[in-house]
Amino acid sequence: MARSSFTRSGISRRRFVRDTTLAAAATAVSWRMVHGALSDDFQVKIGLIGCGGRGTGAVLNALGAATHVIYPSAGYHTEDVAENAAVARPNIRVAALADVFPDRLQACRAQLEKLNIRIPDEHCFTGFDAYKQLLAVEEINYVILAEPPHFRPAHLMAAIEAGKHVFMEKPAAVDVPGVKLVMQAGELAAQKGLGIAAGTQRRHQLSYRETIRRIQDGAIGEIIYAKAYWNGGEIWVIERRPEWSDMEWQLRNWNYFTWLSGDHIVEQHVHNLDVMNWVIGTHPIRAVSGIGGRQVRTDPKYGNIFDHFAVEFEYPNGVTVFSQCRQINGCQNIVGEEVIGSKGRSDCAQSIQAAGERWRYRGENPNPYEREHEDLIASIREGKPINEAKNVAESTMTGIIGREAVYSGQAISWDDAMESTTRLGPERYEFGPLPVPPVAMPGRYRFT
Repeated sequence: MARSSFTRSGISRRRFVRDTTLAAAATAVSWRMVHGALSDDFQVKIGLIGCGGRGTGAVLNALGAATHVIYPSAGYHTEDVAENAAVARPNIRVAALADVFPDRLQACRAQLEKLNIRIPDEHCFTGFDAYKQLLAVEEINYVILAEPPHFRPAHLMAAIEAGKHVFMEKPAAVDVPGVKLVMQAGELAAQKGLGIAAGTQRRHQLSYRETIRRIQDGAIGEIIYAKAYWNGGEIWVIERRPEWSDMEWQLRNWNYFTWLSGDHIVEQHVHNLDVMNWVIGTHPIRAVSGIGGRQVRTDPKYGNIFDHFAVEFEYPNGVTVFSQCRQINGCQNIVGEEVIGSKGRSDCAQSIQAAGERWRYRGENPNPYEREHEDLIASIREGKPINEAKNVAESTMTGIIGREAVYSGQAISWDDAMESTTRLGPERYEFGPLPVPPVAMPGRYRFT
């Protein structure tokens, strides 16, 4: 395997990452500086695609509404809008909603009505083509994508083709063709001057940004080894109702089907993998080895995903990352990252230990779920929209090669994986029969 191009070019990885990150940080500062000054020049008109708990939460985050929106380790859901809730950003409004299911759309609509936001019937769309109807609403200029991840690549491309700025939840896709489509959409967005931000909110969290800036500036020396964890309990599960078809149940219970979620190493652990790619400055060369399985969540209501993964990734310059994620109740929970360098170590989030001293971030640390929207909107107002499509696509792909290494029991290289043409999911979207694929069996399953 060839060494990193950073070494071949005579530019150290640390210097390259430091310089590019400093440039990005300087741009981010300028966005914030002009945010207030240009607040009336760009009216944000939101179209929400995917009205479940995370979609409703994302809209409320964009509005800056005071709410009881919570993000427990077990999964996302929205409680209720507080009685004293208020929209903090009056120059942002919600213009349209879209979801496959009418009941989910109406639940989101009811939450917004508590904020005196009323969406007219003609701007509420349901069904598999609801996203197309929403994107045809001319006044919408800011689309939030919070549908199950399987649909995200196609919806992103459609939104960019329609000339909309996009905030997309993570992960970006569930398979390689989807990852490639996200990258293509990112390139098209750059050509059209459109912004794309992703729900990898750690990149917008000030404590992470400052800690990783210091790491990339050499605070712990050259990175040698890193660890990433999302070990937590079970997330929500939707019990099947007799009147639901296979398709409806899978869509409502989407976390538990690989074709819809990508499995939890892609859907949830992507946050930690994204931090690894961010701090190292590139994506892995390969998933060297991996183990995992379906040991506890064996009931059919848990679909066909695994309940634990452990993967070793190889990055350029010999950097090794050990990744672990689990969704099993009653076990030790650990969610976070750690990097070990030639001169010290860091948790990436707020602290660095090096040369016998410890630095800890003690500055302002506003809600990153709100900042990710603020940063995108501020960049649009300045005319320099951010574009996070490549970052989130590569972090999603990192999860995919990890998943495939565990499913198959084989090493999976990045370059080989990018040649995959296997698309997960049905060819047509319609309510009716949809057999659940078998659980992958390592040693028998093959990644193609």
